[in-house]
Amino acid sequence: MPVRHFRVSERGQMSLPAEARRRWDLTGGGAVEIADLGSALVVVPAGGDGIRSLLRASIDEAGGYRSLAARVATDEPDLR
Repeated sequence: MPVRHFRVSERGQMSLPAEARRRWDLTGGGAVEIADLGSALVVVPAGGDGIRSLLRASIDEAGGYRSLAARVATDEPDLR
């Protein structure tokens, strides 16, 4: 699904696109988790271990925390 822009209402509401609701089986409503990363929000369907599990798997896939941190520090000198 391409990146799209959406408006948040004055009450803080936003519609999730139908395509995403179908893909993640949220058509009848459902819970999501939101992680505030400081410069971004990550929205994932709730369930299982949720965001923590997703992050753990991503870190493991990147070779572990030390390896990932070393690569980020190389790419971003301000983070050394």
